[in-house]
Amino acid sequence: MSGFAVRRCLTFATGLVECLCFAGAVFGWASLVFVLKTEGYFSSLCVNATGVNGTQVLDCSGQDEQFSLVFTIASFMNNFLTLPNGFLFDRFGTTVARLFGISLYTSGTLMVAFSTSALSNVLFPALSLLAVGGILFLITNMQVGNLFGSHRSTIITLYNGAFDSSSALFLVIKLLHESGVSLRASFLFLSACSGIHLLRTFFLMPRKFIPYPVPDHYTYG
Repeated sequence: MSGFAVRRCLTFATGLVECLCFAGAVFGWASLVFVLKTEGYFSSLCVNATGVNGTQVLDCSGQDEQFSLVFTIASFMNNFLTLPNGFLFDRFGTTVARLFGISLYTSGTLMVAFSTSALSNVLFPALSLLAVGGILFLITNMQVGNLFGSHRSTIITLYNGAFDSSSALFLVIKLLHESGVSLRASFLFLSACSGIHLLRTFFLMPRKFIPYPVPDHYTYG
C-alpha cells in the first residue's frame, strides 16, 4: 500500500472517529441534563408548591425551562452560523476553519468542566460553543470524500451518520457519572482530546482544500 493510500485511510478513519465521538455531541443534551440536575444546576428555580391533594411538592418547571432554553439557543446557533462557518471554510481553508472550530469546542468543554451549580448560566455560552465548534468538524471533514472517487457519496453519508450518532457521547458521560466519574473529569478529558484534533489538522488534513476530482500525484498534510 502506497504512502498516499495509508494517509488517505488514516484521514478517513480519524475523521469518522471525530464525527462519531465529538461533532454532534450537543444533540445528546437530554442525557446530560440528568447529570446536571444531580449536580444542582438551576436548582434555585425549584419552588415548593401545593399539590392537588393539598400536599407540598417541589415544582421544578422553572429549572426544566432553563435547560430547554440552553438547548434551544445552542440549536439555533448551530443552524444560524452554518452559513458563516461555510464562508469561513471557503475563504480561509481547512486549517484556519479547524483551528477556529477547535478553539470554540475546547472553550465550551472547559466552561462546562469548571462550571458549578452557582454558575449555571455558564451553560448557555458553553453549549453554543460546543454546537458551533462541532459543526465545523463536520464541515471540514466532508471533503475527505473527495479522496475516494466514486465512493465519495458513501463517505459523506457515513460522516453525516456519525455526526448524528455522536449524540451518544453525553449518554456515555451520564453512565460514567453514575459509576463515580465526575462531570469535571469527563469534560476535562474532552478538552484534552483537542490535542488529537490539532494533530489531525496539521498532519492528516490539507491546508486549504481537497479538490474533486483528485489530480494525479496529489498530496496533502
